[in-house]
Amino acid sequence: MLSKANHLLRKFSSTATAYYQNKLKLALIGQSLFGQEVYKRLQKEGHKVVGVFTVPDKNGKADPLASAAEKDGTPVFKFPRWRVKGKPIEEVIEAYKSVGAELNVLPYCTQFIPMDVIDSPKHGSIIYHPSILPRHRGASAINWTLIQGDKKAGFTIFWADDGLDTGPILLQRECDVAPNDTVDDLYNRFLFPEGIKAMVEAVQLIADGKAPHITQPEEGATYEGIQKKENAEISWDQSAAALHNWIRGHDKVPGAWAMIDDKMVTFYGSSLLHGSPPLGEELAIKGAAKPGLVTENGLVLFGSDGKMLLVRNLQFEDGRMIPASKYFSADELSAIELTEEEKEMAENIKSIWKGILSNVAVIEDTTDFFKSGASSMDVVRMIEEIKQKCGELELQNEDVYMAPKFGEFIQMVVRKHRGEDKEKELVIDYVSKDVNRMTVKMPYQCFINGKFVNAEDGGTYDSINPTDGSVIAKVSLATAADVDKAVAAAKNAFEHGEWGKMNARDRGRILYRLADLMEEHQEELATIEAIDSGAVYTLALKTHIGMSVQTFRYFAGWCDKIQGSTIPINHARPNHNLTFTKKEPLGVCGIVIPWNYPLMMLAWKSAVCLAAGNTLVLKPAQVTPLTALKFAELSVKAGFPKGVINIVPGSGSTGQRLSDHPDIRKLGFTGSTPTGKQIMKSCAVSNLKKVSLELGGKSPLIIFNDCELDKAVRMGMGAVFFNKGENCIAAGRLFVEESVHDEFVRRVVEEAKKMKIGDPLDRSTDHGPQNHKGHLDKLLKYCETGVKEGATLVYGGRQVGRPGFFMEPTIFTDVEDHMFIAQEESFGPIMVISKFQDG
Repeated sequence: MLSKANHLLRKFSSTATAYYQNKLKLALIGQSLFGQEVYKRLQKEGHKVVGVFTVPDKNGKADPLASAAEKDGTPVFKFPRWRVKGKPIEEVIEAYKSVGAELNVLPYCTQFIPMDVIDSPKHGSIIYHPSILPRHRGASAINWTLIQGDKKAGFTIFWADDGLDTGPILLQRECDVAPNDTVDDLYNRFLFPEGIKAMVEAVQLIADGKAPHITQPEEGATYEGIQKKENAEISWDQSAAALHNWIRGHDKVPGAWAMIDDKMVTFYGSSLLHGSPPLGEELAIKGAAKPGLVTENGLVLFGSDGKMLLVRNLQFEDGRMIPASKYFSADELSAIELTEEEKEMAENIKSIWKGILSNVAVIEDTTDFFKSGASSMDVVRMIEEIKQKCGELELQNEDVYMAPKFGEFIQMVVRKHRGEDKEKELVIDYVSKDVNRMTVKMPYQCFINGKFVNAEDGGTYDSINPTDGSVIAKVSLATAADVDKAVAAAKNAFEHGEWGKMNARDRGRILYRLADLMEEHQEELATIEAIDSGAVYTLALKTHIGMSVQTFRYFAGWCDKIQGSTIPINHARPNHNLTFTKKEPLGVCGIVIPWNYPLMMLAWKSAVCLAAGNTLVLKPAQVTPLTALKFAELSVKAGFPKGVINIVPGSGSTGQRLSDHPDIRKLGFTGSTPTGKQIMKSCAVSNLKKVSLELGGKSPLIIFNDCELDKAVRMGMGAVFFNKGENCIAAGRLFVEESVHDEFVRRVVEEAKKMKIGDPLDRSTDHGPQNHKGHLDKLLKYCETGVKEGATLVYGGRQVGRPGFFMEPTIFTDVEDHMFIAQEESFGPIMVISKFQDG
């Protein structure tokens, strides 16, 4: 045992000796946070940094690399330049040579370093370059990677030459470029963290004598100059993708620009946009063949190929930056008068700025946070200090970038404090009815992107009260164009809105809040359901509304419990394989619901859709749109972001457009079998979207002679006449054994005669009106067919002699298998009885 321990100790000691032997004395030449991190990592790995050569302090603030080195006591030299008129400065060269470096490390060095310095150390010099050399030699390499639409980005560490980026390659790393990546995205995700690791790895390879010198090929070599503001003007005769690449390649420096209203306007935050053009106000742009559109999400631009991109922020020549959506209201963002309380808050914020910008003597309205030397870490510090000292004021990092000057920043903070940046209160033009001892307020317009709006062509239709045939409201009749707008809103909410980024627990909290609001408004919702669908009020209260509330509560609890799984695929050893599933939302879901349980069918389909993180466009049945629109109102109160829920009342063509739409990823439909077939076909042809169908049926109820007859009668009555027979799980046929058949029929007829037919708002009513006139006519025709084919009409089969769409509960006997009423679903209060022999 002792022998083994001594062996391990000897092994460890020799390794440790080798570890400390293979280290170098380094000179770091460069600046920035990147240089600071490389310096820290190299120190940590045991290399000795004998000198740091960086740039002079800016506005009295040292560079991050200089700050870190000074803190450690490492010699720091701050040279404004290394040569004059191409010749090295002697004092600078002497100061450099005095540290005795074995290797120069140049992380993000922006100065021209003389070859006397580059070649001076034993191991020469290595430099980091943000491109996959030999492509994009030059100082604007990351910009050109995006401008030219490269699918791959990366960096190279090469043996430094005379500044032409042509020296031998030591190592390279690459990454994919996402369609909407900016320079910052690539830098933060890959070039910064992986570049630091690679610099340290490269130094160790040199220390260990393993560093390669790979000659750069000339094939594929490119050189692009430094991008300056005057060269960044947008040329509009290009595709949308090329325009997008140009804008994101110049974001944030120097900024791609165009002339609008005779002013230079710089564009930031570009992304490609798919689908139909959104609603917006036209904006003429010099040189562009087609005007841009100022929309609520930003400025939509059009390429020469007719495709679109979206720009989120604009900057004017005076440095003022605004959301592109606010272009036409930019003047409204002018200075506002501060109250005494707000002046005190401004003074507190000024002291925070002063603490961060210690190099600035006086903080004035024109003081620029970043031009005064602040970094991204200072942004975080400032935001957190403001939260701490200014109560409940919540700011985001982006707010600082949008208003970097102190005066602009205070104006922005005051507007937020006053709540001026919040969404405008929802405007609803209600139809009001005094009914059921309350005033019921019902929206009647399409609900698209968080607003109630008329159909594009202004079309409406009458929503009828089946109790008396009166018009409740003239409801907007959505067109295909309205569906397109709703889908675009839902897609934007999913891809770019806060819903897609929201924590699952927060999503569940909103669903819980919606369930609470539905419960709070349950009597109003049940009343709307009664007058719009004919549902008996007491049933609507318990089932239509009650089960809807329960459904949303159930799925609210699922939001943060949707999990993936790992799957063992091979138990053989060694096994390094892993298969796993990750469950993610699909995107925009289309929902088409029937008229028999308007709110409950909405809840069953939309609650699960929303819990999973999808957005939706829902078409209620044309004859029962009002609870869906009231639901939309409650969803806003619950806190759903705009675009997540969209309601488009309309005809069958509206549902057809949902089936055909290429941006809908899944469609759920409940209705007739013929319509279901058409929907499945459309979904397959359009984009092979997922489909869930709940179609017609003909469920049996079988009654044997050994049953409890009283219970069988109650069950039979409920199975057929529940909700006026407008029930997807109704018993379409009853099979009764011969020896109890006649008694069973006698009793159900007796019970049917007792049923009170009348106003669904009357608490004693058993049987309300059929949903709409077309359905009543179909049921009456169904009964006529049954009589013609030889079935015995024992009871009912007629319309009740009163206003509205009332039908008598109906009972048929002697029904044979070949008959129409034996094969087809009535979806109404019609009991179809067939006798079968004992045994």
